[in-house]
Amino acid sequence: MLHKLRFLLILVLVSTIFIFTNTTYAHCDSMEGPVVKAAKKALETNNVNYVLIWVKQEYENEIKTLFEKVKNVRKLNSEAKELADMFFFETLVRLHRMGEGEGYTGLKPVGYKPNEGIEAADIAIDKGSVDEILNRVDKSFHQNVVKYYNDVQSKKNYDVNDVTAGREFVEAYVHFIHYVENLFGENVTNHD
Repeated sequence: MLHKLRFLLILVLVSTIFIFTNTTYAHCDSMEGPVVKAAKKALETNNVNYVLIWVKQEYENEIKTLFEKVKNVRKLNSEAKELADMFFFETLVRLHRMGEGEGYTGLKPVGYKPNEGIEAADIAIDKGSVDEILNRVDKSFHQNVVKYYNDVQSKKNYDVNDVTAGREFVEAYVHFIHYVENLFGENVTNHD
């Protein structure tokens, strides 16, 4: 077990180097992002389905196996728990990013702020209103913003044990987030 703990420590240390050497902005790479939040919920509730929705089906067995190992290592002591959790977060986010066709550059620390568009999209989903986004983008984009937002909202209340429905929500969520991110990145705001 000590060998596994050392291995986890080395992996976490190597991954940490990437956190501080890369300036790529990504939402799901954050310790406060939706993927890590789902991982924490999965560990808290002992339900791996919270995280399976964030990875492609081809990675499902890898995540399930890792989840069981992490649960066992977490029982050793607080240091082992911290290392196991971080390894789980790192692996989950890496596989999520791979599924999106994106490279993994490490987890952004607590306090990291995503770009303005990502933040606005998340706030809209949480508040249940897309009005603030519509007030900031050109009217020619309103129809798509509303359409993608409604798609997320219609899939938001899935049963946690219905991984297929959860993945449909994640797909709609990611699409909406990236659409709004691109709109804000292009500075297509109203000047009325």
